[in-house]
Amino acid sequence: MRLNAYLASCGAASRRKSETIILEGRVRVNNKIILLPYFDVDLEHDEVKLDGKVIRPEGHVYIIMNKPVGYVCAVSDKYDPVVIDLLSKEDKLTRVFPVGRLDRDSEGLLILTNDGELANNITHPSKGVNKEYEALLNIEINSKQLERWRSGFDIELEDGGTKNIKPLAVKVIEDREPSNRWLSIIIAEGVKREIRLMANKAGFAVQRLIRVKVGNMQLDDFNLSPGEYVKLSLSEINNKIFNSPER
Repeated sequence: MRLNAYLASCGAASRRKSETIILEGRVRVNNKIILLPYFDVDLEHDEVKLDGKVIRPEGHVYIIMNKPVGYVCAVSDKYDPVVIDLLSKEDKLTRVFPVGRLDRDSEGLLILTNDGELANNITHPSKGVNKEYEALLNIEINSKQLERWRSGFDIELEDGGTKNIKPLAVKVIEDREPSNRWLSIIIAEGVKREIRLMANKAGFAVQRLIRVKVGNMQLDDFNLSPGEYVKLSLSEINNKIFNSPER
């Protein structure tokens, strides 16, 4: 296994952050400092240390939650309750973390895991795992406004830059009341608060935002009330998200 993936499998950090840790000289394999993130680790014979402590891959846990409004997607937060608070005492000990973002006022399908490699495969844009949301607007939208939304908007980022973002698809949910106010929106990039930002640019406010799909996994598959969750195996996760148990 590559060293950066090994660190991720130990729950030390995401695979990307593990590369930084390695380059900082904090990792030793058989008591030798290794600065190569792609160094091959022999799982049976090599001893890996991070900051002088031996680390080993932990058992991976995969949780699917129906995130309720009012919780932050974080392991801890000074001001707000976090999704980890919704887990049992036993499940908290597995050191899972939320995969991707759902802001405090959003709800719906959320994956939590301690598998850094899987988290990277779900969130990295190159992996092509799209997310689908249902959004309730404050007022009705017409066809002209819908076309404008489809063409995208220039959004100011937190770092001061700008980026043009647009959904992969956006359409009115015809059979949902109040009519012409519920949208189905599919996005790929996952810019922070992307849907709310696009709505504001289009002249709307989002009153309710529900993530209903990640890849090919749908919230409706699980029949979970807000705050409830279920555990899956890795093969079940892969099959539902990627349609390929042998990824």
